[in-house]
Amino acid sequence: MTAEMGRTAKYTDQDILDAALGLTAEGGVQAATVVAIAKRIGAPSGSIYHRFASRDLILATLWIRTVRRFQGGFLEALALEEPVDAARRAVSHTLQWSASHHSEAQVLTMYRREDLLELWPEELGPELASLNDEVRRAMVRFTAAQFAVVNAETLGRARFALIEIPTVAVRQMMGNGPLLPWLERTVTDAAMAVLRSTP
Repeated sequence: MTAEMGRTAKYTDQDILDAALGLTAEGGVQAATVVAIAKRIGAPSGSIYHRFASRDLILATLWIRTVRRFQGGFLEALALEEPVDAARRAVSHTLQWSASHHSEAQVLTMYRREDLLELWPEELGPELASLNDEVRRAMVRFTAAQFAVVNAETLGRARFALIEIPTVAVRQMMGNGPLLPWLERTVTDAAMAVLRSTP
């Protein structure tokens, strides 16, 4: 074994993703070039391409990592026994997490899972295919607890209340400073109104 073969890399895939996130936060998506990422972690550009085929694949992988990190708190909220508590906590998590992880929240607006499946079926396909499985199962459990029946209508109402309404609020928050208390109250009230409404 040569010295080169036995050398341990000084950086990991996560270091590359962290560098891409930092550059995106500082200068927008356009700032996260392979050259800039390599410079930030002190690696030659060629070694970055050895791990990721392109800048776009780096950003897509960063998006997946960010989705999974966000989902952790959302799933914890939906695991609460009382549906009302679960709903309030889930909405709060989306807003609070986005406010305190501004750069990551911006990353989440960059892609849709379906688009990435078309672009990277081999590189990212298996991970993208299962990306929302846990959330989907958690939403089914929540819907059964909240409405006592799981069908297209009740699932749709749960999704609208816990995912779509908070997501719209997050997009409105972008670039407008910290999360305002009145906004969290308003979004929570709107979500709860959807869940309480009768068919």
